[in-house]
Amino acid sequence: MAHAKNHDYHILSPSIWPFIGAVSAFTMLLGAVLWFHDQGPWVALIGFAMVVFTMFNWWSTMIEEAQAGEYTPVVEISLRYGFLLFILSEVMFFVAWFWNFIKHALYPIDGVWPPEGIETFDPWHLPLVNTIILLLSGAAVTWAHHRFAHNGDRKALITGLALAIVLGLSFTVLQALEYSEAPFPFSGNIYGASFFMATGFHGLHVIIGTIFLTVCLIRAIKGHFTPEHHVGFEAAAWYWHFVDVVWLFLFAVIYVWGS
Repeated sequence: MAHAKNHDYHILSPSIWPFIGAVSAFTMLLGAVLWFHDQGPWVALIGFAMVVFTMFNWWSTMIEEAQAGEYTPVVEISLRYGFLLFILSEVMFFVAWFWNFIKHALYPIDGVWPPEGIETFDPWHLPLVNTIILLLSGAAVTWAHHRFAHNGDRKALITGLALAIVLGLSFTVLQALEYSEAPFPFSGNIYGASFFMATGFHGLHVIIGTIFLTVCLIRAIKGHFTPEHHVGFEAAAWYWHFVDVVWLFLFAVIYVWGS
């Protein structure tokens, strides 16, 4: 039988969560459009709650499947390919924001970039500190993965994940501090809008990645994952490295070159 776990190509049980996730995302998008047209935030908030509910239940189901041995090597390959395609879509998302910033920097409306009256951040102070923090967190994740995958060292896995989470939270706090001290507003100028949209979406991805790592830490403490089967942790590590690389480009393009 296709659903019997007697071969690598067995088929996982059908799931309703992709459909519910699509409906939830559409509801949130529709609510955002209504909110922009002064119709109130309630539809958007309902859609957001539906998305969070879907994510929690869908990923809980995936963890249960993994612990039940459903994820054979072939199934894990499909999960890896799917997650890599997801990261590729995220790369293209940020390409749009880089394109927006570079286009306005190369062809400014008034012929001056940054626009007159805009005081930019010094990239070699708080932005540089945040860069170092995020790179250290990536190194902690890499160390944890190497020690666990090659030596089965669960203590190193837990320690590395905990360190990466603390550094990720530190990055978020410092980014919020930077925003609070920004010498330019979000609205009214193309520099502020481009800066806050690009770095703000990256900050959102840092928060999501921190949650991802936290879930992996909880699972590691509970004894989940083995050196041979830890695709969930691999996905979290790939996502965190993606966040690191995007920040390096943000630092180089927006903080250094763009200023």
